[in-house]
Amino acid sequence: MAQDPVQRKYADLLTEESAKQHLTLLTSPAFEGRGTGQKGGEKAAQYLAEQFKSFGLKAPVNGSYFQPLKLVRSSYLVKTFTLDGKSYQNGKDFYVQGDNPLTDFSASEVVCVAFGIQDAKHDDLKGIDVRDKVVLVINEDEPTDANGNSVLTGTTKKSEWSTSRLKRLQELAKHNPKMILAYSSAVPQMIERFGNRITAGRFALDSNKDAVPEKNAAQMAPVVNISPEIANSILAKKQTNVEALKKKPSSFRVPTKLLANMGVSKQNFSDPNVLGLLEGTDLKNEIVVISGHYDHDGILPDGTIYPGADDNGSGTVGVLELAKVFSQAKKDGKGPRRSILFIGFAAEEKGLLGSQFYSENPIFPLSNTVTCLNMDMIGRIDDKHLNGDHNYIHVIGSDKLSSELYQINKKSNDLYTKMEIDYMYDDPKDPMRIYYRSDQYNFAKHGIPVTFYFSGLHPHYHTPDDTVDKIDFPMMVKREKLVFHTAWEVANREDRLAVDSNKE
Repeated sequence: MAQDPVQRKYADLLTEESAKQHLTLLTSPAFEGRGTGQKGGEKAAQYLAEQFKSFGLKAPVNGSYFQPLKLVRSSYLVKTFTLDGKSYQNGKDFYVQGDNPLTDFSASEVVCVAFGIQDAKHDDLKGIDVRDKVVLVINEDEPTDANGNSVLTGTTKKSEWSTSRLKRLQELAKHNPKMILAYSSAVPQMIERFGNRITAGRFALDSNKDAVPEKNAAQMAPVVNISPEIANSILAKKQTNVEALKKKPSSFRVPTKLLANMGVSKQNFSDPNVLGLLEGTDLKNEIVVISGHYDHDGILPDGTIYPGADDNGSGTVGVLELAKVFSQAKKDGKGPRRSILFIGFAAEEKGLLGSQFYSENPIFPLSNTVTCLNMDMIGRIDDKHLNGDHNYIHVIGSDKLSSELYQINKKSNDLYTKMEIDYMYDDPKDPMRIYYRSDQYNFAKHGIPVTFYFSGLHPHYHTPDDTVDKIDFPMMVKREKLVFHTAWEVANREDRLAVDSNKE
């Protein structure tokens, strides 16, 4: 089968120079990692809208390019936390898991309950009342005998009190303490590994329901995961420490003055999906979506920027570049029969929130939406292919709802781009579940055939080192071309894609 010279002409307008220009700008310090709810994310959205306007795309949201998402961030805020007058810092000395509203906590003593185990063979709470008290618990291990066997199991095998991550905290919470100070040797590593993210909070679409619980709501006591320094500073008053207490567990009260003000804080803000419409001709009521999320991890309070060149600067640039060439084709009288809706999704990194919002509040009926072709990370060479052939693309989900979409992707590649198509992530047993982890899935959930174009995972994924200098621009452009040829065929063929599969 011969190549179509018209398709070839417009595909060749996708260039490395243009891709590099866009991506260098989007990953520059001025865009601060395009964070959700941050200035850099807002700047990226404005940039997409300006580009869409310059291509002549229609603004389809009541005359605007923006579809605002109402978002809410719930984070656990610690305003003060002092022990015997010494201040400690959330995210540095400890981190909190809790659902209480902002509350003042005070105590004049801490009740140490060793391992906090409540079992017939070993009961750390026997004769101890912890109701409305601040409790210190060793949140790891369990007591052993002289032979190193567990006192609870009688063998080297540990009991459920150790193997279940939450059991001892849940059982302790049933006694209604005011606060739990949970020591674990892993706390410093957790804080070091996750840094500011550990206190960043959770994002969600705002359902207009108050995310902060009422004062009278039933809540577990907040769990303050403390460092060895804090635990040992308390225990030192009884001439002991964590290691000694592990060897000879006992429960006792320690005079300690605790003052804290902490609780869930709710912050509302809005980030937009950015939409540009290229109207089709005789089949213009049918919509082909070409998408990629523009957000990334943004800038941390300490000034660290996550540029997100591959994730997903590359896919964002893919959307812009395809919008440019399809717009040019239309200006030349070669426009698509079906309309093409170009979308830069917001808040993907926070749980696919932008595409979820669009799928629940579509600007064009989902019943008229033919496909979603989504680009998320198309600019690198992954670990699997690093020492082999770099001429590849992961094509994910193309056959799950439509055998025709699978065939169109395959034919477009065979005819024009000639890459290895790697289908490894189509395996329903894929432990990474990649198919479910980008924006196309929110269309697939509604029975719309999708394809997710992906170059794979690499060591700089979600690190500050995902930078533009590591992008393989020849391969990135080649991958853009595959999406272009697939979109061209889907947008211009006589019949809309058959929905004839239902694969996992």
